[in-house]
Amino acid sequence: MKRYYEIGRLDRKWIEQYCKGNWEKCTRFQMEEAGKSHPDWMLPDGSEDESLKSKRET
Repeated sequence: MKRYYEIGRLDRKWIEQYCKGNWEKCTRFQMEEAGKSHPDWMLPDGSEDESLKSKRET
């Protein structure tokens, strides 16, 4: 998420709401804690943003 935010591909709301806010509600965090993998383009709410998948780098 940090990389996508830094290159302007991810809206600040994700960082504020999950990373700096209620990070325990973050689906990515929950999956990592459970030892499960997730795609890089999965957002903190568990949805997947296909535009991040196709444009990972600028």
